[in-house]
Amino acid sequence: MTSYQEHYNQTAMPTALYFKDKRFVEKTFSKEKDFESLAFTHSKTLFGQHSIIIDAKKKIDNQALGGIIPDAFLFDLNDPNNPEFYLIEVELAKHSFYNHIFPQITKFFAFFKNLESQNELVGKIYNTVTTDANLKKEFVDKIGNQELFKFIKDTIENSQNILLILDNDKKELPEIISTYTDTWGKMVKLSLLKQYEHNGDYILSLTPEFENIDTIDIASNEQDENKTNVYTEDYHLEGVSQEIKDTYHALKQALIEKIPTLKINPQRYYISFRKKRNFAFLQIRKKKIGLVALENEEVIKQKVSGYSVSTLGESVQRFYNGECARINIDNADNIDQVINLLVEIQK
Repeated sequence: MTSYQEHYNQTAMPTALYFKDKRFVEKTFSKEKDFESLAFTHSKTLFGQHSIIIDAKKKIDNQALGGIIPDAFLFDLNDPNNPEFYLIEVELAKHSFYNHIFPQITKFFAFFKNLESQNELVGKIYNTVTTDANLKKEFVDKIGNQELFKFIKDTIENSQNILLILDNDKKELPEIISTYTDTWGKMVKLSLLKQYEHNGDYILSLTPEFENIDTIDIASNEQDENKTNVYTEDYHLEGVSQEIKDTYHALKQALIEKIPTLKINPQRYYISFRKKRNFAFLQIRKKKIGLVALENEEVIKQKVSGYSVSTLGESVQRFYNGECARINIDNADNIDQVINLLVEIQK
C-alpha cells in the first residue's frame, strides 16, 4: 500500500488524466463552497447509492448544537447490518491546518464525547428528517419498518466517525494522527477528492474509494509490520461495551489455545489474527465486532449460522487479497461457530 508521504510526493503537483486520447486536467478550487458542492452533488456516486447525506448548514441552525455544525451528516447504509454515521468536514488544503482545520475537527471530538450533545443531535436530525418529505422517504426506503428515532439514535451511539474530505494532501496529518491516536487516529477518516476537466466533461477521483474508508489508511503505511506500532488492543477496546470486550477476549483466548503460534496484530482500523498469513480482521465498535474472515461467503454462512454475514464489495475483497465476508458479532452466544471456522481457515 502507498504510504501517505509517498502519496503526498506523488500528488502534491497538479496532475492530468488521459482517456480515449482526451486530456483531463485537474481542477483547482479557489472557494470552499464550490468544493463542498462537488462532494454533495455527487454524494450517491462517491458514497454509494445506499448512503443518505444531510446538508447540515442548510438544515440545522448553526447555534442549535453549540455552533459546531459540520458541513454535512452522512448515514452509510450500504451494509444494512452495519450502518455508519459520519460528520463530514470539507476543506481546501490551502487552509491553515493549525489555525483552521485542527480546531474545527477538535470541536467534533468534544461533541462526540458529550452525551447531552449527542442526544441533542439525535433529536435535531430526527426532526429534520421527519419534516423533509424527501429525506423521510429515503430513510424509510432504506430501513423499512424499523423505528426511525431508534435507528438514528442507535447508529450515532455505535458509530462515531469524522470524514475529512480534502482537495489535496496536508503534510501535518501523519504526525497528528499517530500522536492523537484516541481521537484523530480512531475517529477521523481521510479522503482526497479531485475533479479533472476536458471541454465541459469531467472525471472525479476519490482516494481511498469510500467502500474502503474503514480499511485503507492513506495517512500511514499500516502494512509495514516492522514499524513501531502505536495502536494496541486496548486502543480498539476503549469505550466498548463490556459484553463486546468479553466476547473479544473469549474469542482471542480460545484461538490462542487452539493456535499456539497465533499473532495479534493491532493496526489503526482493525486488529488482524495471523499465523503464517492474516486470516481474520476485526473492526470493533461499541456494541458489535465486524470480523472479516478470509473464506468464501457461502462457506462462512454454512459454518456460522448464529450471526448475520455481510457481503463485501470487490474493492474490499481486493484489499484483503481474496474471497471474504464480514461476520457481525454482537454477543458471545454462538462464538464457538466463529472459533471453529477460524481454526479451519488458518491451516
